[in-house]
Amino acid sequence: MSASSIARILTRRIHVSARRNALSKMGMPAMSPTMTEGGISSWKKAEGESFTAGDVLLEIETDKAAIDVEAQDDGIVAKIIKHDGAKNIAVGAPIAILAEEGDDLSAAAEMAEKASSEQPEPPKTEESAPPPPPKSEQPPPKAESSAPKPESKPELAKGDRIFASPIAKKIALERGVPLSKIKGTGPEGRIIREDVEKYQPPAATAAATPAPAPGASAEQTPDYVDIPLTNMRRTIGQRLSQAKVEAPHYYLTVDINMDKVTKLREVFNRTFAEKDKAAKLSVNDFIVKAVSKALEDVPEANSAWLGEVVRQYKKADICIAVATPNGLITPIIKDVGSKGLSTISAEAKALAKKARDGKLLPQEYQGGTFTISNLGMYDINHFTAIINPPQSCILAVGSTQPTLVPAPEEERGFKTVNIMKVTLSSDHRTVDGAVGARWLSAFKGYLENPLTFML
Repeated sequence: MSASSIARILTRRIHVSARRNALSKMGMPAMSPTMTEGGISSWKKAEGESFTAGDVLLEIETDKAAIDVEAQDDGIVAKIIKHDGAKNIAVGAPIAILAEEGDDLSAAAEMAEKASSEQPEPPKTEESAPPPPPKSEQPPPKAESSAPKPESKPELAKGDRIFASPIAKKIALERGVPLSKIKGTGPEGRIIREDVEKYQPPAATAAATPAPAPGASAEQTPDYVDIPLTNMRRTIGQRLSQAKVEAPHYYLTVDINMDKVTKLREVFNRTFAEKDKAAKLSVNDFIVKAVSKALEDVPEANSAWLGEVVRQYKKADICIAVATPNGLITPIIKDVGSKGLSTISAEAKALAKKARDGKLLPQEYQGGTFTISNLGMYDINHFTAIINPPQSCILAVGSTQPTLVPAPEEERGFKTVNIMKVTLSSDHRTVDGAVGARWLSAFKGYLENPLTFML
C-alpha cells in the first residue's frame, strides 16, 4: 500500500479539489484498504454551499463504522448525486459534483445526471442495441403510472439475452431477483443497479398488502417487519459464514477458580477509589492480561492461517468483542504484554465507547492476533464462539458462579468457590489439540495465581 493511501486512511481526509473553472466529480472514497462499497449517513454541506479545507463534507458508513470525510481544499458542493441514506455505493462511484469559487454551476445538474447513469466498464458486446421484445409484449401506455419506475415485465422467452450492468447482475444474484422480469431504465434499456434495488416481486407485494375482506374499509397491515441489512450486518454474516465453513473448529473447556482474582480486584479498586473514582478494574481486564501472558508461554496460539504459511506473531494484539446496535465489532488493544492492568482498563473502556458510537478508525478494529468474547455480564455460564479469521483462536468467557467443590481439608468435606467456565475455539490447521490444551493450562494458571502478573 502506498504512503499516500496510508496517509489518507489515518487522517480520514479525501482530496476533493476541482480544476479551476471546471466542474469535477467526487467519487465514493475508500476509507480503508478492504472497503469496496459504502453508504452515506448524511451530508454536512448542502447543495450550493461553500466549504473550506478541513470542513466535514459528509459522513460515510462503512461495514464497521461511520467516518467523517473532510475537504483538503476550498470549494462548493455544486450538486449532490447520492443523498442521505444511500446504500451499497461502489468505491469510486460519483456521489457529488464539486466546483470552485467563480465557476459556472449551471451545468452541474446535467453533469450529475450523466454521472449517475455511468456504469463500471460494461462489456463491449452490450454496445449493440438489445433484441426486440417478444411479440406478446404490449408497448407501455403513454399515461403516467403510479407504479415505481423499474416496473416488472413479462418474462423473456427462453434463450433471449438480458442486457444488464455487471453490478446489477451481481446484486440480482445475491438477492435472488429475476432479471428477466425487470424493465431496464439505463442506456438503451439496460438494467442498472437502481432497477434491481427497486424491484418488488408481485408475490411479496401481495403478501405485504393482502386484499381487504368484502365490505372492509380499513387497510390491513402485515404481521412482520423487513429490516434492511446494514453494511456492517451484511459483512458480519458473510465473514462468520466463511469462518465457520472454512476453519476446522474444535473446542476445549476448563473451569477456573476466580477467588484470588476477585480478592485482588477488590484491593486494587479500593486503592483506585481514593485517587480516581472513575478508575475501576473489571474482571475482563484481568482476563485480557492473562491471555497475553499465556500467549507468551504458548506462541503457537498467537498465529494466523494465511494459506501458504502460518504467521506467528511476536506481540499480543487482542480483540475485544463489543456488541453495538448495528452488530458485533472487535476493537483491538495493541501490544497487551507491555501494558499494566490500569492501562488495559482505560483503553478497553475508550474503545468500547467509540465502537458503540460508531466512531472507530479502521486501524482500531482491523487486524489483531487473538479475540476474547465475554458474555459473563449476561449471566451466560458457557458458550462457544466462532473464530475471527485469519486468527487461530477465540476465547469464550462465561459468568463466574459460586460452586461447591470437594475439600478434604475442610471439616464438611466441601467448600464454595467462584468458578468461571471458559471455552477456547481453535483452528486445527494451525493449533493442534495438545497446543490448545497447553495454552488453556497456562491461562488458567495465571488467573488462579494473579500475582504472577506483577512478576
